[in-house]
Formats: sequence, structure tokens, C-alpha cells
Amino acid sequence: MAEDLRVLIVDDDFHVARLHAAYVDSVAGFMALAPAGSVSQALQAIHSLRPDLVLLDVYLPDGSGLDLLGQLDVDAVMLTAASDAQSIRVALRRGALGYMLKPFTAESLSQQLRSYARYRRILGQQTAVDQVTIERAKRSLIPGDVTPSAKPRSATEAAVLESLLPGEQYSAAEVAERVGVSRATAQRYLSSLADDGAVEIQLRYGTTGRPEHRYGIPG
Repeated sequence: MAEDLRVLIVDDDFHVARLHAAYVDSVAGFMALAPAGSVSQALQAIHSLRPDLVLLDVYLPDGSGLDLLGQLDVDAVMLTAASDAQSIRVALRRGALGYMLKPFTAESLSQQLRSYARYRRILGQQTAVDQVTIERAKRSLIPGDVTPSAKPRSATEAAVLESLLPGEQYSAAEVAERVGVSRATAQRYLSSLADDGAVEIQLRYGTTGRPEHRYGIPG
């Protein structure tokens, strides 16, 4: 199983940061790090923890999150109450992959994170990409903008998709057994189908160990 994407939340409101961390931890494939409450704490945490993604507020006690954004060499999404057009333009100009206005629901953040995961998977599949792949990656960053593929790309992908019964959730190992392929192969095709919106990923928590990724047809 691939390692979870590590997420650093930068917000000076401790209770809000903890709430957003809980939202992050509820999404399959993501793990929240201990939040940072200031620009200086964020810089230290980014240097020492090397997060995959930073969820960044604009208003911080020792500076602006927009100024911090310009210093970062890490993916970032803004989570902020700053609704003025200037802040939004600056954030996008400085490389923010998304901009979410507070307050938002757990599902809204979950959609944003799943979009980011699709973006990572699409651009992580190969070292060189074509223009179609670039456009697909850009679209994947917009929550809700991924529509199911009309046609599977191979017989194996079609078999993986057909093995998923509506209303049921399966592990990659269960799909592999149903289709007659290796777990790694099933995992690869399930990830590809998730990128295209044909499959959704959920978490199932057991009594011990890491939560299990479960795959199913979107309801």
C-alpha cells in the first residue's frame, strides 16, 4: 500500500486547526501532521517534516500566509476567510493549487483532497507526459470536475470495473482475487479508475493497524 500523503495545516486558531486535521485524517490516503500556528512554526515544520501538502490560512499572527506561500517549494491549498479578489489572485499567482473559503464542510475538504490525490497519481505515473495528460491533471484539481470514463482503456481495466458490484466496497486484494490478477495490478487499475471518477475510495477502520482502503462504484 502506498504511503499516506502528509498534510500540514497552518492556522492560528487551535480549535479550527484540530477540526481540519480531523477532516484530513478521515480521507483515505491522507494523514494530518501536528498543525502549525504561525509563519515561523510553519517554516520549521515544513523544513523538518517535509509535508506533501500544506493547507494554509492567509491571516497569521506573525505575517501573511500569502507571503509564506511565495517562499514554499511544496504543494499548497489556501483555507481561509480572505474572500477579497486580490488575495485570491495573489494566491493563484504564487502557486496555490486550490482556494477554499471558511467555513466549509468536511465533505468539501474531502473532495479537495481527493482531487489533489488524483492530480498526484496522474502526474506520478510516468516521467514524461503529453498535453492530454497535462490537461487531465489540471482538471483533476477541480473538485467535482471529474466524470466517469465512458470506456475502459483495456480488457483488464474493464474486468476490474465489472468486479465491483453497486452498493458494495472491496479491498484491492478482494478485487485481485475476483479478477484473477495480482494485488499490485488490481491496485494500479483501481487507482486509474479512481482518477477518472469511475471508482470511489473510502476508509474502513479495523480494531488494529492502519485503516483499509475500500473501492466501490460511486453512488
